[in-house]
Amino acid sequence: MRLDNERDIMSEQTNPEQAANEGKDHVQAAASDFKAAATAKAEEIRRAAEQKAEELRSQAEARTREFRGAAESAWGDARTKAKTWQTEGETYVRNHPAQAVLAALGAGFVLGLLLRK
Repeated sequence: MRLDNERDIMSEQTNPEQAANEGKDHVQAAASDFKAAATAKAEEIRRAAEQKAEELRSQAEARTREFRGAAESAWGDARTKAKTWQTEGETYVRNHPAQAVLAALGAGFVLGLLLRK
């Protein structure tokens, strides 16, 4: 019986070391699993962010093309109107030179009064 007690005492003394080692191994395995899961999740998030960035880039490019087309159309319309007004103004001045000179003098006088104050 005495031998059994001594073995029990010995096994109790070695068991805490084994338990501590097993606990360390378990913690290391859990840490390794957590690290792998975190790496996988980070990669998943990175891929999702890249996909969203590509979608936003495509949408921005489409809007840019749309705005560019609208701006080019507006610029073309403005140039056409300016040419039309220039042609009409030249025609009016040729047909009514005295009235055109008087209108220019009147406009200059009014602008001079406004800018003086």
